[in-house]
Amino acid sequence: MPNIKPISDLRNYTAVINEVSYGNRVYLTRNGYGQCAIIDIKELDEIDKKLALFHLMNKLNEAELSIQQDGTISSDDLEKELGVQY
Repeated sequence: MPNIKPISDLRNYTAVINEVSYGNRVYLTRNGYGQCAIIDIKELDEIDKKLALFHLMNKLNEAELSIQQDGTISSDDLEKELGVQY
């Protein structure tokens, strides 16, 4: 069950923070509407890693589609296009 509190409860910041743990977020409301959430930093790091992985997988899928639709070019053509000669 979500832990929902009015933002005014932050007057007693320590009590609110003590309720936060991994998987147990505290949601703060203002005038009855959701305003923000306080989550454990390890949980936030995990969410950030999953989001980065999602973006990476999305870009890889886009690249695979581009290869299937447009094909690829040779390394010689790439070197010429980039102006690099080895």
